[in-house]
Order: sequence, then structure tokens, then C-alpha cells
Amino acid sequence: MRPALSAEVAGALAAHGPVVALETTLVTHGFPHPRGLEVALRLEAIVRAGGATPATIGVLDGALRVGLSREELERIATAPDQAKLNPSNLAARLAAGGPGSTTVAATLLAAERAGIEVFATGGIGGVHRGDSGDVSADLEALARHRVAVVCAGAKAILDLPRTVERLETLGVPIYGWGTDRFPAFYRRDSGLPVDARFDDVDALAAAVAGHLALGLGGVIVANPIPAADELPAEILDRALEAALAAGSARGRDVTPLLLDRLREASGGASVAANVALLKHDARVGAELAAAMARRRRGDDPSTPGAHHR
Repeated sequence: MRPALSAEVAGALAAHGPVVALETTLVTHGFPHPRGLEVALRLEAIVRAGGATPATIGVLDGALRVGLSREELERIATAPDQAKLNPSNLAARLAAGGPGSTTVAATLLAAERAGIEVFATGGIGGVHRGDSGDVSADLEALARHRVAVVCAGAKAILDLPRTVERLETLGVPIYGWGTDRFPAFYRRDSGLPVDARFDDVDALAAAVAGHLALGLGGVIVANPIPAADELPAEILDRALEAALAAGSARGRDVTPLLLDRLREASGGASVAANVALLKHDARVGAELAAAMARRRRGDDPSTPGAHHR
């Protein structure tokens, strides 16, 4: 199945230009309306300012759409029957013809099918804390789809050591952008190492392109939240404790519930940090997409710059 591409996205891909995929779960579940819509439009503007074409992805009228217009985004944001879609419920929603927002996993699927190599998001899902056995579909999708995901690590509510271990098992490399450590969403350093550090975007693009060419699946580009926007450790620890104690949902409802509890417990500080890291990921995503487009044209400098652990 090939997704329905907007004219702008189709034109950019045909010209081998830089394109950055963006997801829509942040519109429907990440922030209260209309904040989610405002953030999504701001991310598109940041990608454009970086010289790339934004390709926001969602489901409308029985089609998986890549490159939503503002009107289409508003329809998804305000639909009374919106659904949060991952690979397990995507086909049923398409068959029903209802609207839906795409998670990281569903966005990865759509991006690869469209031919988009870079996807910018806030944080990936992963292995949940405790012994529930709850593991995000994002991890399997990363192992399956050849897309580079620029993110601020995995969501802080998760078991980060087990998440990183699962990524290694699945063969998904973690490339640190200007960092030796895997970021922890609201915090810059989880204490866990990345597989390789890059400080030059053309060197990063070369490594990403090399891995994608192997056909082994995707890559994580770990991009820490800017230092000025990092949530203080004491606030995060206190808020996480309260959020995890209050959370009782399972499956697709776990992350939205815990993030909502975290917002309440942090007095809204987590929301500001979330917006800051999303913007930063969009900027780096555009920069990486542009570097990969230069490689396709054959005019990148191929500068060495990786430091392996």
C-alpha cells in the first residue's frame, strides 16, 4: 500500500529534495486542543525554515495521508471519533473510513512507504516499567522500517535501560547528535551510552545512509533537549513518582495517561519542556534531511566525525 501524498511532498520526493516526516499523535493526545494543533504547525514552519519539506502524517477518509494541509490537520484535531493509530489498528481504521492520528510506529510505516528517510518526533516508546510486559510497537517498527528517527530519546516514564537493551537486540543503532549519552526526554543524560557520537551532520548522514542501505531497519538519532529547557531532576523525579503511582491504564492508553499525570504533577513544566524538545528535533531533522539530500546529489564532503563507544 502506498500512502496518498500531497502535491508538495510528491514534488519534493521526485526532485530528491529533503523531506521530514512528522506524526500527529501529538495533535490528538500529546497536548490539549488547540495547543497540539499549534505545536504541529510550528514544527512544520521550523522544518521549512531549515530548507526541508514537512510531511505531517495522519488518516482521513480511508486514506493514510502524507503531507496534511492545515484544514486536514484541523479535521483530525477536532474529530469526535479520532483514533490513536499504530500498526495493529491502522488497517481497521482505514477500512472504517474514520480519522486518526499516527503514532511513531504508524508514522514510520507511512514514511518508509512514501520514500521518506527522516522523521522528527519528541520521543519514542519503549519497554514500560515493572513486569507488565508492555512494550511499545515503536521498537519493532524501528527494526522493520528504514527511516532515521530524530528524537530526544525515549519517554522518561519508561524503563530506559531495558528499552536501550531491546533496541540493541533488534539491531537498531543509536547515534548521538552531539552527545555520548542516550537522552531521557526531559533530561539530557540517562546515564546510558549511545552506539556512536556525531558532531558533524554530513558524517551523521553518511552513517545513517549506510545503515539504511543495509536493509536492516531504522536508526535513532538521539538529540538531547537543549540545556536551557531541561526539566530539573528534582521536579522530574517528583512528578514521575506521582504519575506512575496514579497510572492504571494499559496498552495504547498508558502513555497519554502518564504524560497527563506528569503535566499535573510538574505544574505544567513538562509541557514547556516537551514543546522545546519537539522544536529542537524538527530543526535537527531538517538539517539531517538536507545533508542526506546533498549525499544523493553527490556533493557532500563526507567528513569523518564519529566516535564509537
